Amino acid sequence: MNSVRARLLSTLAGQLGNPHGVLGKGVAFLLNRGNKVAIAGAVSATGVAPGATAADIGFGGGAGLSLLLDRVGADGVVHGVEISADMLARARSGRASDLGAGRLRLAEGSLTALPLADDSLDAAITVNTVYFVPDLTAACAELARVVRPGGRVVVGIGDPDAMAKLPFTSYGFTLRPVPEVIAALEQAGCDVEHRPLANRPIPHHLLVATPR
Repeated sequence: MNSVRARLLSTLAGQLGNPHGVLGKGVAFLLNRGNKVAIAGAVSATGVAPGATAADIGFGGGAGLSLLLDRVGADGVVHGVEISADMLARARSGRASDLGAGRLRLAEGSLTALPLADDSLDAAITVNTVYFVPDLTAACAELARVVRPGGRVVVGIGDPDAMAKLPFTSYGFTLRPVPEVIAALEQAGCDVEHRPLANRPIPHHLLVATPR
């Protein structure tokens, strides 16, 4: 029984890091629902205005793409970068008009290898993704690289103490203390503001980083 439970939890953890297949469709719905408050908070924290260029890195179910598209308006551009081929296909099939208009641009990539040019964004968000990145320093350096000086990088993470109580986070998650993530962003050349975010059942932290 314990081995069955372990396999189930390991499968769930793997799907959260890289949604795919039949299970991935359900995970996409759960990601949008469970991360709704954190994603909305991250988008708001970017402060992007109409006409801006923004990105959601590791967009999962795509809720952040919709919110960013609303903020940047008809003259803005939103980039979506995702490691999951299935989530990319899902976004492409559901957002054909935005893609055709050039308002939305989707690409495969990871936090440590972003397919974006230096200083090409006004803002970027990434929510509940850094648990799956072995090299946090490289990820923060990439985020700082693609966002222009004075822009904003918003990293959203669940409270690590609360996350540690979930049964699946011992399978493939790296739950780093908030100060460690802040330090990595500062090392990448950013000034960082820490904004705690009330959220049920997992409180979140928004780390609003401004590249210098």
